[in-house]
Amino acid sequence: MQKEDVGNSGQSNAAAQDQGAKIAGDYFAGFNFSEIVPDINEMFRNGVYFGHQKSRRHPKMKEYIYGVRNGINVIDLEKTRDKLLQAMEAIEKTVASGDDIMFVGTKKQVKRLVESAAHNCSMPYVCERWLGGTFTNYEEISRRTKFLRDGEDKMKRGEYDKYTKFEKMKKQEELDNLEKKMGGIKNMFKLPKMIFAASLIEDDLAIKEARKKNIPVVALVDTNVDPSGIDYPIPANDDAISSLKLMIGYVTKAVKDGVAKRSVKKPADEKEVNRGEKRTFPLKK
Repeated sequence: MQKEDVGNSGQSNAAAQDQGAKIAGDYFAGFNFSEIVPDINEMFRNGVYFGHQKSRRHPKMKEYIYGVRNGINVIDLEKTRDKLLQAMEAIEKTVASGDDIMFVGTKKQVKRLVESAAHNCSMPYVCERWLGGTFTNYEEISRRTKFLRDGEDKMKRGEYDKYTKFEKMKKQEELDNLEKKMGGIKNMFKLPKMIFAASLIEDDLAIKEARKKNIPVVALVDTNVDPSGIDYPIPANDDAISSLKLMIGYVTKAVKDGVAKRSVKKPADEKEVNRGEKRTFPLKK
């Protein structure tokens, strides 16, 4: 039994929902982020526990594996929940402090999920090829994103109408190309304080750059990868759409909870409350 076949039974409804969400532009339209909590039964139903074949197991993933079934590694969902809760707490704290987390998912089946999740919580994202230097050469990247923003503004204001039809078309093609490559980070005005990676293998360049810049990494780790070096590893099936959607949904909830805490005013101290009022103090004995 191949992993790709695992968890496909019963996914026809989920696939139909995903297709409908795709048309609507929101893969998480059915999620109530205010109520969802990490639940082992929900993870089980969505195939989060299915790993790769036993022969492909990475030795450092042994502690997260419950056992083997039909030659397939079975992930210990209790440990998945524990690691997920730790990651969600760190994400919420980071975002609540006013910083951003970048969503990264360049694997084919996760691209649109990552894009939808990032849009849901207004965070930067990369779902196409990772641009080398996004973190390590941020100054150059920021110049290109500024060029993209300025170009789109000029196009909207009609400043390119003075050009010929062919020249305007070329300008639009250039902007469209940049939008595809950098659209998810065009409004990122500083480096994020954390990244979430949907796959260690496909997103390895992003993870390497994050490490160089000392940016903490939250990542899904399947049974065939090395989780060492990841600040917040979350053992999970990173291939099945149902598993990816659920786990990314949990991460998105943590981000949204953090954003909500940004707007909560801290209670004023006694001096602030009584500012402008006459105060009396007891005499020292």
